[in-house]
Amino acid sequence: MSLIVKIEKSGNRYNAWDNDGNKHTSSISISARKRAHAKGMALEQRVNKSGKNYWWVVPMSEFEAGSAPIFDTSSVEVPSDHAEVLNFIHSSYKLKPQGLVMKELKWKYLIRSAVRGKNILMTGPAGCGKTMAAKSLVNSLDRPDFYFNMGSTQDPRATLIGNVHFEKSKGTYFSESLFVKAIQTPNAVILLDELSRAHPDAWNILMTVLDQGQRYLRLDEASGQETIPVAEGVTFVATANIGNEYTSTRVMDKALMDRFTIVEMDVLTDEEEFGLLNYMFPHVEPDLMKAIAEIAHTTRMESKSDSGKVSAGVSTRTSVEMAGLIYDGFGIDEAAEVSIYPQFADDGGMDSERTFVKQLVQKYINDGSAEDLFNVEDESENMS
Repeated sequence: MSLIVKIEKSGNRYNAWDNDGNKHTSSISISARKRAHAKGMALEQRVNKSGKNYWWVVPMSEFEAGSAPIFDTSSVEVPSDHAEVLNFIHSSYKLKPQGLVMKELKWKYLIRSAVRGKNILMTGPAGCGKTMAAKSLVNSLDRPDFYFNMGSTQDPRATLIGNVHFEKSKGTYFSESLFVKAIQTPNAVILLDELSRAHPDAWNILMTVLDQGQRYLRLDEASGQETIPVAEGVTFVATANIGNEYTSTRVMDKALMDRFTIVEMDVLTDEEEFGLLNYMFPHVEPDLMKAIAEIAHTTRMESKSDSGKVSAGVSTRTSVEMAGLIYDGFGIDEAAEVSIYPQFADDGGMDSERTFVKQLVQKYINDGSAEDLFNVEDESENMS
């Protein structure tokens, strides 16, 4: 079982205690303890890929659970199979990979929706981890899975139904698509990635497939044509970017969206993003990882402001790419040059979005610390 501590303030001290009353203050930085206390969160000790321990912010409920079962059904009279479902749902957070940052409630909701046979639509900004969460769900359920990138589909009918072919030896014949095979596979999990970028014809084909009252695929719209029923236990998981800021993204049909249970992914805080980068690239200096996370966070805050200097923030996907470049020997200025700057408009001279982002990065390079870059007050602990 992982070590989880609660932060308690005593005078000027921020002490860390586990459930057994053991003190772990000296092994956790003062800044991490202060942030966790301010947010009312606990800290969990984790191990990165190189075997190094680090501390990750987790909900206080995980500390309060202690060594007790995550879910107790003793006071609720339920059938044994229902009890098994409850225990699986409420103990499923341990199945979430460490590289996926997702709140416990939303992970449980995702698992519950899949277990109950719901169609699931993962929404959120680009690069926030929707596809990773969907694939993690597939791995957690240990069921047959199929992947379809709906955003890159040029011919929805060929992708979802099949094609007509001609050969001299066979003449004209019809070959079913992989999607047809997928929906006929019992208990399969079918991932429909970038559904918001799909052609409306694809949405029309999927209407009856996703409708809980119908659940069939019609091979041809003509009356009386063959239909293929969706097999028992098939779960559909889709991802979508919803918002006017995404080009090539269509406004999804309300009738289609109504066929899904929506799970909204959150944008990471700078602390969460730093933890993710530090986990993925343990051999890179933590100050560099912190700088990347804070640069990304600042652009996101600016994009939400009415007087913001940028129209969109740096995504977590881009942060990971920039950290990967640094891991591969590029300087932070070089990594930003190829991964971040091209995403921002360069028109407007000194007032351009790109100039603003360059100034953020350059200030870090000049000052040499993330704290200096963002004018964070130096945190020191009164040891008296």
